[in-house]
Amino acid sequence: METVKVKFINDMRMEKPRFKGFFHGVRTIVREEGVGGVYKGVTATIMKQGSNQAIRFFVMESLRDWYKGGDRDKHVPKYIVGLFGGIAGAASVFGNTPIDVVKTRMQGLEAAKYKSTWDCFIKTWKHEGPLAFYKGTVPRLSRVVFDVAITFTIYDSIMDVFNYVWK
Repeated sequence: METVKVKFINDMRMEKPRFKGFFHGVRTIVREEGVGGVYKGVTATIMKQGSNQAIRFFVMESLRDWYKGGDRDKHVPKYIVGLFGGIAGAASVFGNTPIDVVKTRMQGLEAAKYKSTWDCFIKTWKHEGPLAFYKGTVPRLSRVVFDVAITFTIYDSIMDVFNYVWK
C-alpha cells in the first residue's frame, strides 16, 4: 500500500496523470512492472517503520521513566503524555527521515533507476549530498509531532481503562 500511495501521489503531480482510480492504477503498475512493482522499496519501508516505532517507544518510555523518577506508581498527566509523545514523534522524524527519503524514491515513478535500496542511498548521496536525506523534514515534522502526541495520549487512556477493568 505504501508503494501504491507514493506512485499515486507522483502520478497526480504529472501534467497528465495516468491512473484513473485505485484499481486502474494497481493494474497499470502490475502490467508495466510486474507484481514486484507494488513491492518496490519494501526493504526501505521495513527499515523506516521499524526504526520509526523503535525510536518513538524508546523516547516515550525513557521520558516517562524520567518523569516518574523511579516511582512506578506515579501518575503521568495526559498533557505530559502528549508532550512526551510529541517529543518522541520529533525524534523519530529526525532519526529516520533519511530512510523515508530513500523509501519514497524507491517507490516513486522513477524507481526503475535504482537497483536496490543501497543503490538509491549511494546515488542520492553522490548526486545531491547528505542534505538530500532531510528533504521534507519540516512538513513531516509538523504532521508527525501532533500525530504521535495524540496517538500516545489515546494509547495511554485505553491502557488506563484496561488497567481499571482487569486490576
